Amino acid sequence: MNLIDLATPGFFAAMGIEHRVLKKRAEAGDTSAVGYERKDTIASLLMGTASLYAPLALTRALAPVQPGKGRARVALVATALGAAALTTATDALANRDDDSRLTQWAKRVRPSSGVAAVATGVVVGSTGWAARTSAKRIWERSGSKRDLGTGIAVTAGALLAWDFVYYWNHRIQHESRWLWAIHVVHHSSEHYNLSTALRQPVADVFGMFVPYGLMAFLGFRPSVIENARALNLIYQFWIHTEAIDRMGVLEEVLNTPSHHRAHHGSNQQYLDRNHGGILIIWDRMFGTFEREREKVVYGLTKNIDTFNPLRIATHEYGAILRDVATTKNWRERLSVVFRGPGWKRPTTNDGYTLAS
Repeated sequence: MNLIDLATPGFFAAMGIEHRVLKKRAEAGDTSAVGYERKDTIASLLMGTASLYAPLALTRALAPVQPGKGRARVALVATALGAAALTTATDALANRDDDSRLTQWAKRVRPSSGVAAVATGVVVGSTGWAARTSAKRIWERSGSKRDLGTGIAVTAGALLAWDFVYYWNHRIQHESRWLWAIHVVHHSSEHYNLSTALRQPVADVFGMFVPYGLMAFLGFRPSVIENARALNLIYQFWIHTEAIDRMGVLEEVLNTPSHHRAHHGSNQQYLDRNHGGILIIWDRMFGTFEREREKVVYGLTKNIDTFNPLRIATHEYGAILRDVATTKNWRERLSVVFRGPGWKRPTTNDGYTLAS
């Protein structure tokens, strides 16, 4: 049994305590906390459950197209290259200033080929990156030669290293729309409580991140790395609450409920701030720190207004693909996917804008 499994009963007990505390505050006239809402909490719990099983199912489904797996991988790469070539050709034809049949054909084909090129390209890239940067692979190839062993000092070092890498991965998930589509699940609730902590992404397999496998290269065993991951996640559970206010001097070093409330805010000054996991020092060092000052408005800048887990998990992917289908060249296409979630192509004389 891993650390997350051991902590799970405590998660539910803590939610019960928090709910009672916030309810008593509300009964006493303090309505500052958003608190719990039944449908929202159920959605969060369902997403938490899905985050345990969906990655296993997706990994199994993608196993045939992993690097080195033969014909399926070759077919996927060929499809991605073929779709990209067709999209490039239809870009050239569709952007011509005429109304010929060939131009009209290109305009009809380009949206589908562009979506196919992007979707298959993402799968090719993400599966290849994951296979080459896994902690197990790097450990077996070189990390084991620098084995740091186990113990308190090694675990503390692993926690520090994981938190540093986590900061950058969390940050780029806010700064690249492709990765935001994975992480947006966690920010989709308009409530902020301990159940929100369990509203976790389900599609990490489609991402490319700063590899935690770098820790294996430094000599941290995969088992030590896994424990660091679990401890980081357990720490972050309790900071998803409005029941705790400020924490004095600890606010200067640790990621606290106050700092993380700001992170979950859709207020302009809180966007893309406070990405640290356990430590807030990374945000202070790299210019992404923001204190909680005005009342936090939780959720997205454009809320999705649903408790449907499937919609929560996929809405941003749908928006990306719709936007890709409207693009007219590769610069726009790649900008839609890789630039920030708020990126828009400037409106042109024909009124063209992106769909989302």
